[in-house]
Amino acid sequence: MAINLDYPPGATPLDADELASLIPGHITTQGELNEWEQLNIAQGENRARKHRKEILNEAFLRQLHKQMFGETWKWAGEFRKTDKNIGVDWHKTGVELKKLLDDVHFQIEHASYPPDEIAVRFHHRLVAIHPFPNGNGRHARLMADLLVERLGQPRFTWGQRSLTNGSLVDASETRQQ
Repeated sequence: MAINLDYPPGATPLDADELASLIPGHITTQGELNEWEQLNIAQGENRARKHRKEILNEAFLRQLHKQMFGETWKWAGEFRKTDKNIGVDWHKTGVELKKLLDDVHFQIEHASYPPDEIAVRFHHRLVAIHPFPNGNGRHARLMADLLVERLGQPRFTWGQRSLTNGSLVDASETRQQ
């Protein structure tokens, strides 16, 4: 079965090899994929919230992505192997991620910024690195939530008030903004 994906503006398209790694064989539309991924993400979030060890390391970042997308994509938790419309050159992903994690540890240790600003800056850079073939925005939002909670603050709303009329996945006004 072929899958018909409609990418919203700014979304990262998957290449043919990445698309061929779709695990469930029943998915044929973007809506079905979004629904399936959302169930997988919810399970991943539940597992991540029970994790009590350090979260600011490459192993946890990969593990979280795999938990969020591992029932959807064979490449879940693996760094991308191609360049995309966003992100650092794919072969620099590990180095840039290490720099980010070191910077965030420093910011926390020295209280360089308030906790919510540390988490937002972390989110922004993680998305800019774009380590995975897909799911980077959703992964970075959850990582930022986990981080800000570890720093004693409430998780972010990520526009939940306006999500009643759309989502951050669909091509809606909320996503555009």
